[in-house]
Amino acid sequence: MDTETEAAYIAGAKAVLQTEINELHRMAARLDASFAQAVDCLRRALLAERKVIVIGVGKSENIAVKIAATFNSTGAPCVALNCQNASHGDLGVVCAGDVVLALSYSGETNELLDLLPHLRRRGVTIITLTGRVNSTLAAHSEIVLNVQVEQEACPLNLAPTSSTTVMLALGDALAMVLLQARGFAAEDFAALHPGGQLGRRLLIRVTDIMRKDQQLALVSPSTKVAEALKAMTRCRAGAVVVVEADGLLAGIFTHGDFVRGYQADRHIADHPVSQHMTRNPVAVREDRLAAEIVHVFEQHRIDEIIVVDAQRHVIGLVDVQDLSRASIF
Repeated sequence: MDTETEAAYIAGAKAVLQTEINELHRMAARLDASFAQAVDCLRRALLAERKVIVIGVGKSENIAVKIAATFNSTGAPCVALNCQNASHGDLGVVCAGDVVLALSYSGETNELLDLLPHLRRRGVTIITLTGRVNSTLAAHSEIVLNVQVEQEACPLNLAPTSSTTVMLALGDALAMVLLQARGFAAEDFAALHPGGQLGRRLLIRVTDIMRKDQQLALVSPSTKVAEALKAMTRCRAGAVVVVEADGLLAGIFTHGDFVRGYQADRHIADHPVSQHMTRNPVAVREDRLAAEIVHVFEQHRIDEIIVVDAQRHVIGLVDVQDLSRASIF
């Protein structure tokens, strides 16, 4: 491939992306009370233990499937209903009180319009995402969200590109604002994603990966440095945690502290560890998620974090390598 052709391809891609970005900006600028009404309608339906039904035809159906997956992943029960199958028995999934998200850029899609009388008989609320706010579908909907675009990203201005991107982004916006309105938390998200790395990151707490009991090197402030080093070796750790007689956190002494101290005084082994420990070290509560302390390691540029209870009694230690072993990052 010559450089001129390569440059033309890249320029074409940038033009496509910029066109879609422009249309997203236009949609964001025209958001109004209808969007807020749609979110509140969805919130009230879920509060009443109803569900969301998303319908569309062609490219809009593809977008509907993704929107449904997003709603489900954030704890909002949702079904992507195929219009053709709906006419052959799948309407049974629609119940009174459900909310239907109807996706049709033209608002005149025959397969979708044919379903309207049947949906109405089932007592649903219809929220329409369309580029034609004066269309038949819009006229038979309680709430209309405008996804009109000035230009498709297709060079021929024919293939659905900008219009499907805007429709998908608005579906994401509905799902994310609804998530916040419902008070959906990270723990709720984790419960719906138990598999793979995401599930591990959101479910594992520091108490699940911390070093404790025989793996935790604890010493008193008066312990000699030589004994502290033996404790490190015995526990295969890079640090000892210094605790008071009542178990409260006093400090931490690391292998790095020893190296620095030895360079200044070759007799450091006979010193009490309190002379060289770091006082008020970084510590986290036992109820913290393991994923939450990743940024703590990065922020303080340390290799060990002490785990304490509400009274700051030491109960464990997390080494940065423990996060890697647990596939937290």
